[in-house]
Amino acid sequence: MPNFVLLNNVAHKNLRVIRDYYPRYGDNEMSAITFAHEFRAIQNEYPIFFQKNPENGKFIPVALLGLRQNENLFLSERGWDAQYIPASIKRRPFLIGIQATKPGQDNNQPGRMVYVDMDSPRVNETQGDAVFLPHGGYSAYLDSVVELLKYIQYGTELNERFIDVLLHYELLEVVTLEITLKNGNRNNLAGFYTINEEKLNALDGNAVSDLHSKGLLQFIYMMLASHSNVVKLIARIETRIQQNAP
Repeated sequence: MPNFVLLNNVAHKNLRVIRDYYPRYGDNEMSAITFAHEFRAIQNEYPIFFQKNPENGKFIPVALLGLRQNENLFLSERGWDAQYIPASIKRRPFLIGIQATKPGQDNNQPGRMVYVDMDSPRVNETQGDAVFLPHGGYSAYLDSVVELLKYIQYGTELNERFIDVLLHYELLEVVTLEITLKNGNRNNLAGFYTINEEKLNALDGNAVSDLHSKGLLQFIYMMLASHSNVVKLIARIETRIQQNAP
């Protein structure tokens, strides 16, 4: 279980973070949360689908990294084998938290604080990038993390607006990926959702104009275009099978 605590330059003055990507750091996950405004980069390498959050039942977009549980086909002996790493992966072991407003503060401007998972295998005091400078200021690394967390915060809000509109126009449909490998092994991936292209194409001009004016239409087409990357995932697993063959 994660152990997130509020980051501060006194208790964590010597904190360092290993930024490599390997299974031992918990990176062997089948999917990663993604955000609509990073779809342009994601769709170049990963298939994008929706899943339901098991905690609240809400839809979230995810980048598919593997075809089986605990499988990330983008991890290699050299680390992460892709040009773009999803923001939800890069932010680890940090996250942004909302601090309750105090008397006299603007209730519309809750404080945003940085938290760090002290139980993450990336966190230590001897290896990796320093979080704070010797005098207590933010390191360049932590500055980049803060910007990334802001990017994710905006992305989380954008995801909610995007999905609300998709649900309004009833554009989501369940999909099962049935994959048969050359060795005969079959993988059936259930629990994913995508855009119903028939309903999308049947939208009237007002609906299309609404999606376009909100900047959401491009996200729909990027998501649909990303599905061709399923073939790339299959090629990756076929290569691994060949390399491990006796």
